Amino acid sequence: MTEQQPYDLVQQYPHFELRRYPAHVLAEVQVHAAFDRAGNEAFRYLFNYISGSNTSRQKLSMTAPVIQESGTSEELVMTAPVLQSGPIPGVDQDYVVAFVLPAGLTVETAPVPDESRVKIREVPGALSAVARFTGNGSAAAFQRHTVALTEALQLADLTPIGSPRFARFDPPFKPWFLRHNEVVLDVKEP
Repeated sequence: MTEQQPYDLVQQYPHFELRRYPAHVLAEVQVHAAFDRAGNEAFRYLFNYISGSNTSRQKLSMTAPVIQESGTSEELVMTAPVLQSGPIPGVDQDYVVAFVLPAGLTVETAPVPDESRVKIREVPGALSAVARFTGNGSAAAFQRHTVALTEALQLADLTPIGSPRFARFDPPFKPWFLRHNEVVLDVKEP
């Protein structure tokens, strides 16, 4: 079974969960593509990295989710899902696609990537609102669920911070109607 990024469930709301994620390490790649192509463009770099394309030739376990978000990569300290945020359907933009690295790895202990596009970054722990959905992980679906999560946060009197991330948990060969996806949005501590 694929290792999943750990979290603690803080509270269950009608349309989302409030989770506390611990600090973790990502392997990430920045790409300039349409939302629906960004994950595919970045995947080979990330998969090669965890398959041993690193200075120690160490193979790492695949984790879930794969995360995709809008923006540019910063050099910081991969698990799955892959997250993606801020899509404009059909328009090329900068996205950062990331694998969450297996628990126990740090920026210092993660293998150094052979490919300069792959960056290793530490992400601090965060309180996050998460909306799950099944089905297609398209730009339109992500946007629709992001809007719904933002509205639900307002009703719960929670303040979002940062940009949303899109998390995919399943391989592309899994039937679309069975796929597990999430919109993740960090929130201010109440």
